Amino acid sequence: MIAVSAVSSALLFSLLCEASAVVLLNSTDSSPPTNNFTDIEAALKAQLDSADIPKARRKRYISQNDMIAILDYHNQVRGKVFPPAANMEYMVWDENLAKSAEAWAATCIWDHGPSYLLRFLGQNLSVRTGRYRSILQLVKPWYDEVKDYAFPYPQDCNPRCPMRCFGPMCTHYTQMVWATSNRIGCAIHTCQNMNVWGAVWRRAVYLVCNYAPNLSIVVSVVRQGLPYQLRLAAP
Repeated sequence: MIAVSAVSSALLFSLLCEASAVVLLNSTDSSPPTNNFTDIEAALKAQLDSADIPKARRKRYISQNDMIAILDYHNQVRGKVFPPAANMEYMVWDENLAKSAEAWAATCIWDHGPSYLLRFLGQNLSVRTGRYRSILQLVKPWYDEVKDYAFPYPQDCNPRCPMRCFGPMCTHYTQMVWATSNRIGCAIHTCQNMNVWGAVWRRAVYLVCNYAPNLSIVVSVVRQGLPYQLRLAAP
């Protein structure tokens, strides 16, 4: 399933690594997630070593103001989770995740990737054309899915918990507020020509955000401040 959002007159599309393009298999189904930071760092290093990005370009993957805006917004919405999460971690910026995001954004491929990293990382994507006043115009549609999502409680689970999403997509939101995803790194890249579902967009603004650790199949559900570890039913 694919998320589609519109912001003013500009088109904005969003994806999360839990979702796939129309004819693609879910790239995260075949491998279990991992929270091992050593594995994550090794995978990031392998990607950056192989990425064909000029060093000068790597220094400009995102502005300081955009970095602060994205990070502050994530921590703000994580603090709004209800019921309040006893195990919610404060999210921090990770340079390696940001460089990894830039390596992928520079490919101008409208899909999640690279595939071998998706077992280690979570990923949110947005793309739009035209000018924008704030980087958050590309980020807020992810959070807007909150209106369609409800956390399952223990009594809902027998034995597996339902993914209580009442809209077309909720996984952008769940990635943003995942309690143990405590690191984020993003990059923004202007693609001169970008194929977005068969249409060529000129000067497309492409935002990639990587998260670690990634979403696992075990969801932390909170009641009265105490986390419950519950297994989600397959979508």
